[in-house]
Amino acid sequence: MSNLVYLLIAVVISVVGVLAVWYRGRPPTSPSSSIDQFSEKMRALAPQDDEPQGPSDPLRRRG
Repeated sequence: MSNLVYLLIAVVISVVGVLAVWYRGRPPTSPSSSIDQFSEKMRALAPQDDEPQGPSDPLRRRG
């Protein structure tokens, strides 16, 4: 085989690899993917159950 065939094989393998990486890394496009992302962000921002809560009346002074 000539050197050009080996070069073409390397190019084809590289293109297949690049396409595989691109396909795995693309953002999700399902209809519910944006809803899922929003739910994850809201869950991350929600207060945890074990965190102490503030006073029931913020204007009340201690002492």
